[in-house]
Amino acid sequence: MNRVAAIQMASGPNVQANMDEATRLIAEAAAGGARFVALPENFGLIGESETVKLRHAEADGSGPMQDGLAAAAAKHGVWVVGGSVPLATPAGERVRQALLLYDDTGRRVARYDKIHLFDVTLQPSGETYRESGSIEPGDQLFAVDSPIGRLGLTVCYDLRFPELYRSLLDQGAEIFLVPSAFTRITGGAHWEPLLRARAIENLAYVIAPAQGGYHVNQRETWGHTMVVDPWGTILGVKEQGSGVVFADLDPQFQQRTRANFPALQHRRI
Repeated sequence: MNRVAAIQMASGPNVQANMDEATRLIAEAAAGGARFVALPENFGLIGESETVKLRHAEADGSGPMQDGLAAAAAKHGVWVVGGSVPLATPAGERVRQALLLYDDTGRRVARYDKIHLFDVTLQPSGETYRESGSIEPGDQLFAVDSPIGRLGLTVCYDLRFPELYRSLLDQGAEIFLVPSAFTRITGGAHWEPLLRARAIENLAYVIAPAQGGYHVNQRETWGHTMVVDPWGTILGVKEQGSGVVFADLDPQFQQRTRANFPALQHRRI
């Protein structure tokens, strides 16, 4: 069994305060036996607007969020996923929304830049989101090896694009990471069904740390951080507020499930 922890937060505009909370929760996860800990999207910053990211953009490889993640991973001897860190781009007009993965020595082993950007208007609230105004999309997929299995890296809105997960499956992914900040409206309607669908159709584990609470931009995130197994069973969930969801991933269960129910071998398209 591989014990993992998915962390839920309700981040605000103070980077240091958010990092203090993230560090505390990583310590709690490590104390609970987790060897792999995942933080949600925007764990280090949710400001009054999307453009706040530009003021807090970090150079690739150094900055308060990146340094804090590396230090926490090394201190507690756990792998840590920073759900997203705003990394500076050469032009400086937008950032990359980067998922960063650190090993248990604090060494960064992967970076994935969010590909699909949330540009929508929600009904009936009329809430409008335009991530492309401050975020430059990535264009590369990454599946990477880890002590708990081969990881497929995704972020939030990526969840709605099953072809991305099929492509990661073709790279050998056994576990999907989905750090997110789903809105209350979209989360209430679609979060659980989409997570379970990605797990079921790919016979994969899904680790989905989320933002859950009220933020200074007057918006509410859905929360419901969860871990789902390859049969679609929810192994753990936290509805709202900060905290840690623990789950034990069983590679042998996944192997048996894929062997006994060989849907992946029946693909024709």
